[in-house]
Amino acid sequence: MDLKEGVFKSDDPKKIARSVKHSAEESDRRKSSPYRAAMSMLTFYINRAGDQLTKKRRGTLEKAKDELRKDFGRQPKD
Repeated sequence: MDLKEGVFKSDDPKKIARSVKHSAEESDRRKSSPYRAAMSMLTFYINRAGDQLTKKRRGTLEKAKDELRKDFGRQPKD
């Protein structure tokens, strides 16, 4: 999966979600659905960054998860 460099640094949740979705859909290596692969990428990044993430960054990435859910036709979490 080739993610665009610096995609997680974007301040636009929609842009992050689109990029991660595109990467998951194009991947030949994924073992699960594109939705699960994309969500895993985002979650993995958030978990790896841990305490290094500011509240604002974490909020943007959580919003990207909601955008990803919308892009895949799923309900956003409240």
